[in-house]
Amino acid sequence: MEHFMFALQVQFRGLYQMILVLGIGGSFPYGFHISVINYPSVHIRKFINETWIERHGSPLHPETIMLLWSFIVSVYGIGGLLGSLFCTYVTTKYRKKKCQIFTNLIMLAAALFMAFSKTAKSFEMILVGRLLYGIGSGFSMNIHPQYVGEISPKKLRGFANSTVSVFLTLGKLTGQVIGLREILGSEALWPWLLASSGLSALVQLVTLPFFPDSPSYLLIQKGNEEACRKAIRKLWGEGDHQAEIDDIMKEKGAMGSTKTLRVLEVIKERSLRWQLYFMMTVMTTLQLCGINAIYFYSFEVFHTAKFEEYLIPYASLGIGLCECLSSILCSTLIDRFGRKVLLWRGYTLMCSVLALLTMTLSLQHRFFWMHYFSIILIFLFVVFYGSGPSGASVAVMVEIFSQSYRPSAFLIVGCINWMGLFVLGMIFPLLVDNLGPFCFLIFLAILALSAIFIYLYLPETKGKSIMEIKAEFNKLNFGKKETSFTENNFPKEQLACTKL
Repeated sequence: MEHFMFALQVQFRGLYQMILVLGIGGSFPYGFHISVINYPSVHIRKFINETWIERHGSPLHPETIMLLWSFIVSVYGIGGLLGSLFCTYVTTKYRKKKCQIFTNLIMLAAALFMAFSKTAKSFEMILVGRLLYGIGSGFSMNIHPQYVGEISPKKLRGFANSTVSVFLTLGKLTGQVIGLREILGSEALWPWLLASSGLSALVQLVTLPFFPDSPSYLLIQKGNEEACRKAIRKLWGEGDHQAEIDDIMKEKGAMGSTKTLRVLEVIKERSLRWQLYFMMTVMTTLQLCGINAIYFYSFEVFHTAKFEEYLIPYASLGIGLCECLSSILCSTLIDRFGRKVLLWRGYTLMCSVLALLTMTLSLQHRFFWMHYFSIILIFLFVVFYGSGPSGASVAVMVEIFSQSYRPSAFLIVGCINWMGLFVLGMIFPLLVDNLGPFCFLIFLAILALSAIFIYLYLPETKGKSIMEIKAEFNKLNFGKKETSFTENNFPKEQLACTKL
């Protein structure tokens, strides 16, 4: 809590404001589009059929309508994958700030396609808009975690990184709220529901130019120490920040002895082997921890608990609110307990909940009171997910890579994320049909294995500079007996190779 209050001090108001601006146009739209698309589904399918009748004089077959609807939903993931693939090249060439501003233009164009699709009587415009939203989200989900991690001081890095998940869950919650039929989820207003994401892009487009590039970018990539100090003063206020500048200088010195690696080179690089193991573990576990299954089964549990049909969306809204508040809680805990503790303890608690939930869901038709336990367990799972792995995963992925490797590493993260969304969307309905509530056992096994792996091997990154973290990983990558560290924390054998 002390670091959370530290972040809110007047001294750091510039940093706090920039975190807010980055979040509004960063992970917020990603969360928004994940949740909001479900609400107008009936209206969009009806619109597709009516448009086809007006054009060709005959209705579409229901299976064709469902196929087109499925493509509208899934094309967002295709766009996200494309955005992630191009983002690394573009951000390396043009810098993160300029690319994020350009991303807002893509999102605004997508919003216009959505807003006028019904007026133009073109469901193809919804497809194009959804694809553009995906491309924009692919860019922003790659840029936002890196940018927010680079602008924060060491003491607040965990807090800053965890805000990525805070804004993501806030986006999901906002989509759930304005997607209600009483707000924008009606048949008349659904185009504006899908276009409303353009507001967050407009806010960031107007405000982001007033904030600086990250201090590490200005010093390492541009070699401009004065601009770096000016950015630090604007973000962190007046004070003695020399220790932070020295850490950036050490990272720059280390980069001087090794070239910037591309994706395939990062994968082959021995000094990054364990970083990649952990990155893939936390990202895959985030996708396959069961949170999507929890949201799916919450509707069934609320039905079984005899909730009125019109109340179920509001009950689901409660789950979204719970996840958002838990993510905020994570941002207050992460710099106190560390990333490693939040990850392995979160995974362990989620495992326990899934084991109990599998039992209660299996028995809820035999004991009428069992579904109330299921509801409690659903909320507990969301709390453990939001207050631990949700925020800590982003922090770990940002902190274990140095400036020169981070863009390529996040391209890999983006590919895992977007491909995971697509694959999970394809196989999850089959898992539910064939396994029922026992599908949670698959997620339980993944969580258990990840908890053991993180507990045994992940070095704690809390309060450490990039070079200190690299030194910890060199012990894993090269072995304690083999590694002899230089003043830049590089193994002598590696330095010898880079000098040749």
